[in-house]
Amino acid sequence: MANLGYVGLGVMGGRMAKRLMDAGHTVTGYNRTKSKGDWLVKAGMQWGDTPRAVAEAADVVFTMVANAKALRAVTGGPDGILAGLSPGKVYVEMSTVDPATCRELAASAAETGARMVDAPVSGSVETLEAGKLSIMIGGEEAVFEKIKPILLDVGPKVTYVGGNGLAVTMKIATNLSLAVQMLAFSEGVLLAEKSGITREIAVEVLTNSVIASPMVKYRCPFVLGMPEEAWFNVNMMQKDMNLALELSREVDVPMPTTAVTNEFLTAARGMGLDEYDFAVMFDVLARMAGAEPSPK
Repeated sequence: MANLGYVGLGVMGGRMAKRLMDAGHTVTGYNRTKSKGDWLVKAGMQWGDTPRAVAEAADVVFTMVANAKALRAVTGGPDGILAGLSPGKVYVEMSTVDPATCRELAASAAETGARMVDAPVSGSVETLEAGKLSIMIGGEEAVFEKIKPILLDVGPKVTYVGGNGLAVTMKIATNLSLAVQMLAFSEGVLLAEKSGITREIAVEVLTNSVIASPMVKYRCPFVLGMPEEAWFNVNMMQKDMNLALELSREVDVPMPTTAVTNEFLTAARGMGLDEYDFAVMFDVLARMAGAEPSPK
């Protein structure tokens, strides 16, 4: 079993740290808001007072934070992860940030003698807890092979994508479809509802139809009632959509449905719905259609 570190113990990161602990690994963790890690400490996780302390204590250190700004906060400076890296260590970055940031971090990690891979995930709280999370890896293939057994303790599908930055590129390309699917599903539900079919029946039919992707099955029923804790809130989803749109301009790929869907996320923020799961886009369309929003 490995000696691991985990920085960023939020909705997904905390649960991933727990899966690693359950697999028998020793985990040292850190979170900016310490109380979010209390349940893991009670379960046996060791606490690191700084990201640097976590990196110093671990052979393989993971991060999962909200955005590039938060990532720079935990990696840079005298108390950051980079200051705690040394030859032979591996840094696994699981956040969804821009590819350039991942490549910069990989270069900085290499200067310490360590190696870094970007390893974003595809899935939800539900798929993570069911042991069905998918992980994409960008970096040196030899490093990927070294840490693959550890990653398989998080999820059963681990795919090597290519060099540093390419895994997070693949994650951005994946995530844009989540919001687009959610908006299309909302249109279908509201069309059925305003034509005389109950919302519950519309959801039942659509989630058991040809369009029922894994995301549709686990998230789209939120139109019948939003979860108390957002799995992936509007701000987080829009961050990924903006990353996708920025990347599309760099490589000259038109993305009209992504752009339109992003405007619905902006509308949700304008309505004060930004802390809800991004499925709350349904409420934006419902108000436009003169229908009732989802129960909260």
